[in-house]
Amino acid sequence: MKLNHINLTVTDVNAAREFLEKYFNLKTKSTHGDSFAVLLDNDGLLLALMKGTPVNYPKSFHIGFAQDSEDQVNEINQRLKNDGFDVKPPKKAHRWTFYVKAPGGFTVEVCN
Repeated sequence: MKLNHINLTVTDVNAAREFLEKYFNLKTKSTHGDSFAVLLDNDGLLLALMKGTPVNYPKSFHIGFAQDSEDQVNEINQRLKNDGFDVKPPKKAHRWTFYVKAPGGFTVEVCN
């Protein structure tokens, strides 16, 4: 069995979509104004973004993007930092990892 889609409620669909495209190479399949977008990854996952407010995910809720190396984790962390995101340096936890609050109100983990 394979997970084939996730639907996230976000406060800003376009900002969340652009963030996911820029840092995690998702591709937009379709949009419906500023209220809905469908993105795809290279493995066939469909990620739907639906506008809603307020967005109140539990503190521990997040989505994750696994990278092939620690260097890739470091590079994404630096790109986010350079672009003004409040990110702490990666650290060794369960993996080489860091978290970032994405535009739209959800958290992303980047790990190796």
